[in-house]
Amino acid sequence: MHLELIAEGLRRAFHEIRADYPSVVATGSEAEVTALLEARLNALVGEDPFWSQLVLCAVRGKESLSFDGSHIEKRPDLSIYLSSRERNFPLIVEAKILDSATSKTATLYCDKGLRRFLVGEYAWASQEAFMLAYIRDGSSIAGHLTPLLTKDMAQASPLYAVQMLPTGASTGHDLACSRHARGFAYIHQAPPAQHPGPMTVWHLWLP
Repeated sequence: MHLELIAEGLRRAFHEIRADYPSVVATGSEAEVTALLEARLNALVGEDPFWSQLVLCAVRGKESLSFDGSHIEKRPDLSIYLSSRERNFPLIVEAKILDSATSKTATLYCDKGLRRFLVGEYAWASQEAFMLAYIRDGSSIAGHLTPLLTKDMAQASPLYAVQMLPTGASTGHDLACSRHARGFAYIHQAPPAQHPGPMTVWHLWLP
């Protein structure tokens, strides 16, 4: 329920920046759109008492460590700091533009976004994260992401370790959850605690 509320907050913030800055949302870079989204999410903390009970702040491009410390400057697009969560482990949100005219496809969304959660670059101490898609070409989860993940499951060496294909949440938006195995182990833990377990990824696709 809390993650659906976070998804609703992300959707609301995006729709508001789309109304206020239509040109940037329609043609700007991923960084430009995400910067507007960050500012709007933080404004909601001061405007919406219910949202402020869940969220302390949102930070764009916050440096973080990979699971083994080999990368010390990983920068997920958004880190959402929740009021009930340990400060070192925010809710991570990775965003990608989907626009087939500029070769920004669902494959890129998975290779340069989704996989970062599965190999321990992002959110390695968590079991849930968000992927956002800024849609510019009419793509949908059912029409583009699900077929791609279904095809990957049939491969001899799948890239995305799918355990559950995207399943729609209870809201009426293009929001779904998929579950994936993760192929790394915590280096300072003994078995079985060294295994991070599967990752549930919430996909929110915003037109």
